[in-house]
Formats: sequence, C-alpha cells, structure tokens
Amino acid sequence: MSLAIDFGTSNTVVARWNPATEQAETVALPGLSLSQGGSPPLVPSLVYWEQEEALIGQAVRDRGLDLKNDPRFFRGFKRGIGSDVQGFLPELDGRSLSFEAIGEAFLQQTLAAVKQVPLPLDSLVVTVPVDSFEAYRHWLGAALGDAVENVRMLDEPTAAALGYGMADCDLLLVVDFGGGTLDLSLVQLQRETVKQATGFVLKWGKKDFSEESAQRVEVAKVLAKAGQNLGGTDLDGWLAQALAQQYGFEPTPLVTRLAERLKIQLSLQTQASETYFDDESFESYELKASREQFETLLRSKGFFEQLDKAMEQVLQQARRQGVNVPDIEGVLLVGGTSQIPAVQDWLKGYFEESKIRSDRPFEAIAQGALQLAQGIEIKDFLYHRYGIRYWNHRVKGHDWHPIIQAGQPYPMAEPVMFTFGASVENQPGIEVVLGELGAETSTTEVYFDGDRLITRSLATGQSAVQPLNDKDGARVIKLDPLGNPGIDRIQVFFRVDRDRFLRMTVEDVLTLNTLVDDQVVLQLS
Repeated sequence: MSLAIDFGTSNTVVARWNPATEQAETVALPGLSLSQGGSPPLVPSLVYWEQEEALIGQAVRDRGLDLKNDPRFFRGFKRGIGSDVQGFLPELDGRSLSFEAIGEAFLQQTLAAVKQVPLPLDSLVVTVPVDSFEAYRHWLGAALGDAVENVRMLDEPTAAALGYGMADCDLLLVVDFGGGTLDLSLVQLQRETVKQATGFVLKWGKKDFSEESAQRVEVAKVLAKAGQNLGGTDLDGWLAQALAQQYGFEPTPLVTRLAERLKIQLSLQTQASETYFDDESFESYELKASREQFETLLRSKGFFEQLDKAMEQVLQQARRQGVNVPDIEGVLLVGGTSQIPAVQDWLKGYFEESKIRSDRPFEAIAQGALQLAQGIEIKDFLYHRYGIRYWNHRVKGHDWHPIIQAGQPYPMAEPVMFTFGASVENQPGIEVVLGELGAETSTTEVYFDGDRLITRSLATGQSAVQPLNDKDGARVIKLDPLGNPGIDRIQVFFRVDRDRFLRMTVEDVLTLNTLVDDQVVLQLS
C-alpha cells in the first residue's frame, strides 16, 4: 500500500491509496486526528515531551497541555528544523533538545499510529515546502528511519496540483499557504487518453469521463515556483501581541491559541470573540476582534507586500517560459491561511474569481502526492543554487563558486566541468566541499522572543551558504603522486540525474586515471 504524509507546521495529513477503489483517502489516526464539521481528519502538529514517550497531535489538546507555559510543550517546531536558531530549547530529563529531535518524535509517533490501524506499507511519499533547504530534506529522510524502504519527496504545491484533480485545466497555479510557509508553484499537467482509467479518474464539477475517453495525468511539469517563510503562525503571533497590548496582559500560549481561534472565526464572519481567563490575576477578558481590525493589522505588518513579492517572483519566471497571467487556467488554494478572506481578495487582484478554487485546502497535498506512487512523472527544476568551496587568494579566505544555477532542469543533458590544482607543495589531496547558496541579498533569521519562535528576513548583501558535505569531514580527492602548484591536476564533472541526485566524476589530468566514477554526492532540491 502507498502512503503519503503532508507534514505541516500547524497540521499534518496522512493519506493512503486504496487499491480496491483506486482512490486516495485521508486516514484518521485514533487519538491523534481531529475531524470537525465535515472537515478531513487532521493531526495537529503538536508535541508534549514526556520522559517515557512524547505525546503528539490531538492527544496534546485533549489533555489541555497546549494552554500553559510549559517547557515540555512545542508547536511550530517544523520551522526550526534545519535552521540556525538563535536562542535555546530547554534541557529536559537530562537531554538537550533540538527542533530536529522534536520533529523526529512527531513523525515516528505518526508512523507508529499508522501501523496500529493497521496499514501495510510498501511505499511512502512525503511532501516538502518549495523553499526548504537540503538540511531539512536530509533530516526528513533520516527521521523516517527504516519504516519503509521506498521513500520519495515531492514539493507540496506540485502535489496539490495533482490532488485537486481538475480534468479540464492543464496550467495551474497552486497557492499553498499554511501555518509556516507560503509556496507558489505553476504546474503544467500533460495527459494521455486511455481506454480504461487507471489510478485517478479526474473529475471537474459534474463532468466525468467514460472508459472510452478517460484521461489521466502522465507528467506534471513545474514551470515556476517561489516561496516565503511566512504562515499562519506569524499571523497568530501578531494578533496575540495586539490583543495583549490592547487588554494589558502577557501574550501567553493560551492567548496565542485564542488568537488562532479568532483568526479562524474571522474567515467565516466579520466579528469574533473569545473569553480569556488570566489564572494569575483571576480576571476574565472578552477578547473581541473584527475582520476590518485584523486586515488593518496585516497591512501594518507588510503582509500584502510579502505576498506581492512572492507572486511577482513566480509570474516573472512564468513570463520567461512564455506564460502570462491570462494563460493560467486555474488557481488552487491550499492550507488554512489561504482561507482568509483578505488573502482571497488579494488573489482576485491578479486573477478572475472564476478561476480560483478553495474547496480542498487540507487534503489536496497528501492525496496528490500519492499519484507519484501511481507512476506520474514529475518534470521539475532546481530551486536553489549550489556551489563548490575554494580558497580566494584575494580575500585570503574561503569563497564559493556556483556549479549549479537555480532554475536548472534535471536530468542535465551535459555535465559541468571544473579544473583544480594544488595550492601548496607536495599536496596530498584536494578537498571538494559543496554548499547550497541562498539568496544573495537576504537570509532568514530564526530566534526566540520569550517563548515564541520568530522568523524574519534580513538584508545582508551576502549569500547565505549551507555547507552540505563537510559535517563528517569534506570529501578529499587523494593525489598520487603528490600535487604541486602551477599545473592543473584534476578535472571534476558534475551532473544531476532524474532523481535529483548530484553525481560527480573526477579525472586525474596528470595520470589520466579516473579517481571517482559518477558517484552520488547529494540529493538536491
């Protein structure tokens, strides 16, 4: 059986492929999932760290463990995974925790609950944000452990394009706006007509296809994508701070939870209220907010400017592919934050209202990811740049030279080649350290403000670099005979295969020997 997990900042969705019905279905995990008002079963991305075993999901809320200032309670931890966090996490039970350890406990508990259903598992697809760095993807693969041998990863908005199942639209813009990130992805679906439908039979409204004319998606080609480290948890924090300032109390976790409830109410009505009891002062407050006040708060935080920046980035990439706004046939909204009326009104400034769909905000990603296990081919490009470290004599320090540019399609038709020589006399080897090169003008800072995890963009004028293969010692190409300055010594060839693996071949120019033959170095994003 095929399983897909959409691990989200606020909620996590588990879906499986039912071979009997040949349909995707969302899985309810007893004790962990919550389903209300006809909504799909969601696992709240919450962890309460106990000495014996971590509690996760709805079990945390059922015990009221998310409402107090308790160092054992964690939410929004996904945003800290793979980031250089400024601040600290508490030491519990003699162990110094990390966001990676908390996230691993959450995923392992989720998989354990899947096995209790029970569901036999032979393949797993996990979804990742567009703007995720390699450190996050590598952690995710390791955190899943040996639960299943066949594990694949897919960008969240690409999965959503498949999950919405729009049979009469081929060019789709996915707006994935959840608790932690905003991801935009322009996806072109290429179909074939089959005599008998297999896998997903795509439907649009009441329109269906007979067996003679049934269609299925064969290829999902990503034309453009952009991401922002912005999500619903930021909005919850802004609203909690505003309420605390208005009513004169501290923004505790309970206030943040009530702010989240107010935000959700304001997506359905123009006025909202919640009751807050301060257990220190023994005073009760009726917290009130209007949709107008909430939207004014969003404008004051530069919220819509950040949305415009992401949209312009993806539309600019689209124009380079010959795609203009009128060519986009459907706009698919995914994630809880996409349901905010102000966000939908913002989208109407770019697209006709008739093109915007928001009826599958939570299930589309996990269910769409299952199509990858049904043989759908994904044609994508690399979102980040990658470089190789070298010694810059001018600045007398290490610097980075790009080897793979952002936007590079894969698999690569031809490898790229670099030539290296020794820096000192009788040099025994040449190290090859690779890095992921971030934006040249900004980086993301993750830090603590009291007990809240905050992210923000910083203008630096420098490239943010995450070294990828230097943690256990860099890959060193040994030279025999020893190298000396002044002559070229090795040629290094890099290529990216269809599975996004960066492969390296190294030739010794002096001896004409092949030192490394098409070895996998890293999996790229």
